[in-house]
Parts: sequence; C-alpha cells; structure tokens
Amino acid sequence: MNSFMSWIGGKMALRELIVTLFPVEYERYIEVFGGAGWVLFYKNPGKDFEVFNDFNELLVNLYRCVKEYPEELKSSLKYALNSRSEFNRMKDTLTNTYPGDPVERAAWFYQLIRYSYASGLTSFGSQPHDMSSNFPLFDQAHSRLSKVVIENKDFEKLIRQYDRPMSFFYLDPPYFETEGYYMNIGENGFTAADHLRLRDILMRIEGKFLLSYNDCAFIRELYDTPGIQMETHTRLNNIKQRYDNGAQFSELLIANYDMRERSRRNPAQMSLFDISSGNELVLAETPAPLINYYQEE
Repeated sequence: MNSFMSWIGGKMALRELIVTLFPVEYERYIEVFGGAGWVLFYKNPGKDFEVFNDFNELLVNLYRCVKEYPEELKSSLKYALNSRSEFNRMKDTLTNTYPGDPVERAAWFYQLIRYSYASGLTSFGSQPHDMSSNFPLFDQAHSRLSKVVIENKDFEKLIRQYDRPMSFFYLDPPYFETEGYYMNIGENGFTAADHLRLRDILMRIEGKFLLSYNDCAFIRELYDTPGIQMETHTRLNNIKQRYDNGAQFSELLIANYDMRERSRRNPAQMSLFDISSGNELVLAETPAPLINYYQEE
C-alpha cells in the first residue's frame, strides 16, 4: 500500500528494492527515521513487532491522529481552504506555538505538507487539490498502523531501547550535506556530529540494520569497517526531474548482514531487481515466492 503523505527524502522509488534486501529472520522491525513511512507501508505486516519513529513532533502527532482519530481528522480537513493566506497563517502559528487540540494540530500540519511546494512546508504550492481525495489513504493507513508502536525519540535513545539480537532497524537519516533541506517546522536539525553518533551506535548494536544514504566519500569512509556491506543503486532524482529530464541520484545502501541472503536461498530464480549491470535499478522477472511474501493482505 502507499503512504498517506509525501515527505522530503521519501523512499517511494526504492521501497521494493529495500524490502527485498531485508534479512531473512527478524522479530522486531524498527523504522528509525520514519518520514512518510513508504517502506513501512509497503512491507507485509507479518507477525513482527513494528515500531515507527520520527524526531519531528508534529509529524508523529499526525501519525498518532491517523491511527487513533481518523474520523475526527478527516472531519477537520473536510472544508480545508487551499489558499496562500490560510497556508501562511497555519505555517506561522505552527512555527511559534501549537494548537492545544492534537487533531487540529495534525490537520494544520497535513495541510502544510499537501499544499506546500514539494512538501517542503515553507512555500505555498499554488496547486488545486481536493483534500477529501486523500481520505481513502487515511483509512488504509489507520488500519495498517493499528498494531504499530509510534515513537517520538532521538535515534540513539530509540535504538538502545529496542535493540535485541532479533531486532532489525531500517534507517533513512537526512543525507550528508543536505541536512538543510530537513530544517522545517518541528525539526531540530541533523548535524555532522549526528552522522558520527549514528555510526557509533550502529556499530555496537546486537541486531541488524539497513541504512540508506547518499553515495559520497564521507559516508563510505565512515562505514568502511569489517563486516559492513555496501551497495550502490541509482534512481531518478525527483527534484532535478523538474528541469533536467532523466537526472539520476546515486543511493548507497549499508548493512551489517548479507543483503543478498534472500536471493541466495533461491539461486535459480531472478531477484526483483537485476543489479548485474553496474548496480543500476533494472526491473527483472519477479519470483512468485518473493511477491507472495510481500504483497499486502
């Protein structure tokens, strides 16, 4: 299923690949930098214990309202005005203070996401949109999140809390030297020291992790450690696509386990993505067992 929202750095384009690289066995799935939750919503709920986390308080409040108060949230959004003056009023209010009612707070924040340019929360997008067209996505997300634990913690505290030998962490932090794009309402920023802090905690965990990053020398050097795997993949750059058709973005996936263990258990079958040619994302024939495992119920 799809996410009910868009977000900067969302993994819609890579979600299929990422899920095929999950470890074969785990009992806890923890999404540390949740954002739009594209990977969480795509994966089969299965029987694993699931946790969604983000440090943005407004984003987490939106998720909690979708999970616990979907009808009230839809009612609050039903007559939303798609106007620049209303957008600026909500943006200025949320920047300085929060409405006391969590549903109203979630409705305002969702409008900023939906009506802003590229979901950046700051500039009015000037695009017509019927807010009620999103309500079916709210209903699906409400059902999907019913058993998901929603957290609002610093990544280091979260990882320490949920780390076990059978824990699996998927992490999609702000990319190195693009942290400014994430400095939005409800954000406290991500610094160079945080990249180091993230590396240090991941090197000490008992469980497994899969990490998405921009492919650059700093990150490669940071994780150039025995027992760590890295794979490079390319995808369309959605932002540059607006003025540079076909622009690509190089993505680095990092893990402390064999990312190909699923495909190695079925060596006679082709994987969902054929990476035999320069590790580029090329759709290939999909094995039925893999599809059956990950399809939504």
